Amino acid sequence: MNVSPDRPVSRRRFLAMTAVIGAGTIGAGTLLSSCAGGDDAGEGKYDAEDLSVMQRFSSTGLVPGDVRLPVSLASKSQILDDAATAAYATLSARVISVDSGDTVVETLSAEKHGEGLALPYWPFVARIEKPGTYQLVIDGASKDGAAFQVLDPASVPMPVAGGRLPPFDTPTTDDPRGVDPICTLASGTCPFHSVTLTEALASGKPVVYLIGTPAFCKTGTCAPALEGLVKVAAAVRDAAVFVHADVYADKTATTLAPAVTAYKMSFEPVLFVADARGVIRNRLDGVFDRAEIAGVLASAGIS
Repeated sequence: MNVSPDRPVSRRRFLAMTAVIGAGTIGAGTLLSSCAGGDDAGEGKYDAEDLSVMQRFSSTGLVPGDVRLPVSLASKSQILDDAATAAYATLSARVISVDSGDTVVETLSAEKHGEGLALPYWPFVARIEKPGTYQLVIDGASKDGAAFQVLDPASVPMPVAGGRLPPFDTPTTDDPRGVDPICTLASGTCPFHSVTLTEALASGKPVVYLIGTPAFCKTGTCAPALEGLVKVAAAVRDAAVFVHADVYADKTATTLAPAVTAYKMSFEPVLFVADARGVIRNRLDGVFDRAEIAGVLASAGIS
């Protein structure tokens, strides 16, 4: 489901679009087995029939290349927190093509993340060359796996890796451009509203651009994402220009901000990392913590 740029979208509708990323999809075919086996919740270990995989990503913006697939874990009765997943520091998986049945990525691994988040997550990254429908299958789990689609970039309205980050006059402290408040971070307006995205892209430096609403994010990931980004920005200093745009244009969170409709966003938060030429080197969707942000920036030469 995409946001139409031609008409306002209510808070309820927008949050419904993003719910799958944060609340996850617990499918009957995404059962995960414990490496050690046995039902020992005291040690954070679960039998296959007791543990499911939650998707923390949306397929609406995935294109060929390095496809990021963050997941969380849940039991039959609840989503599992950090303590309950202590035995799962690393998960392993493979990717299967639904169309052909072939295994397209033999071995994947993902380390546990979740600093500042209520729920931990594991961000798998799979190199997938062609559009199609695929399954992320956790080792020892059901063969059904967690299905996702990789789309032709031409059919994806939002900016994607490899393309240019479109300039946009985001709200600043000097000119809110009709958005009030321009930043809903609980501690006050974040430091990423001194220049517009257009100005940042003209700076000759890499640009890091976050779209997300800390106050109204149903998934509970936007505030930690922005807080983590503030800390990372302080560490890298002037190695890049950082810009943030909130999602709603008003205090009641009923109308989407122009920054969202301009990029045709259908979920949030999203972090774009562009090089000095404005080419998107990476994009983090849905859930990401400070450690993952720092790693992605470092891989783009921002450190």
